[in-house]
Amino acid sequence: MSPVAVVRRRLGEALFHRVAGDEGPRRRERIHSTPGPRWFPHDSAIQRVHGDASMFIGGMRAVMLQSLHPLAMQAVAENSGYRGDLWGRLARTSAFLATTTFATADDAEEAVALVRRIHGHVRGTMPDGTPYSADDPHLLRWVHVAEIDSFLLAHQRYGARPLDQAGRDAYVDQAALVAEKLGADRVPHTEAELRATLDDFRPELHATAEARGAIRWLVRHPDLPRAAMPGYRLIVAAATELLPRWASDELGLPRHPLLERRVVPAVGAGLTRTIRWAMAPPPDLLEAARANSQRS
Repeated sequence: MSPVAVVRRRLGEALFHRVAGDEGPRRRERIHSTPGPRWFPHDSAIQRVHGDASMFIGGMRAVMLQSLHPLAMQAVAENSGYRGDLWGRLARTSAFLATTTFATADDAEEAVALVRRIHGHVRGTMPDGTPYSADDPHLLRWVHVAEIDSFLLAHQRYGARPLDQAGRDAYVDQAALVAEKLGADRVPHTEAELRATLDDFRPELHATAEARGAIRWLVRHPDLPRAAMPGYRLIVAAATELLPRWASDELGLPRHPLLERRVVPAVGAGLTRTIRWAMAPPPDLLEAARANSQRS
């Protein structure tokens, strides 16, 4: 094996382990190699978005944006253990996205059922006495739209194959299937509906002290090896640049307009190309995924 191939393999394994956890390799094999019908066809819009390295940036932006709903932030703060188990939470989220996007319909249904069972136990009260529950359809809609808006924006900026208008509408529509199965109501099915839904939520959004503390901790103390921190900082910078200015101001995230115009997009593009190169799945796994999808 050439030195370049060794570097690629080691970097890919390190990245994959960080986002997918110890079970990641076995889960990926099961997801792509198990025959059976899928919710979405091979190379569909949702598979193009969720299978691209731009998800690293989109996922960071999604966490930042989602934290701006006080009820959602309170639920995370009181029930997720994000400070002590940040990477475990990331691995569970990435497993859910991979399963519902690429795995068999049976496995996708099982993943949704598990999340719904967990959500059913997540309840609490805000400091002002307002109750919250993780299975609230309105709150689920917010988490969903903040997530797919972030994934889509990151893909359009940094993805290998950005989507045209029909593809963007298809992505929002396909992602809606998963949200509706989780219990969200009135979810958008087109990009225009997505933009309108985000606008509708704006009066509900502001950064609580808990949100600002969580994002500050996420940005500054991600529990990574020192060698990995420069890449992580670039992901944070690229994600912040994709936020609306009001959102970054609410969270106290610094903005540097000149850098964002001239440096961050180029560096973000280089970073995602490197991640894409390092994490490319083996050819036999790609062929198995393609064959299983075509048999569906």
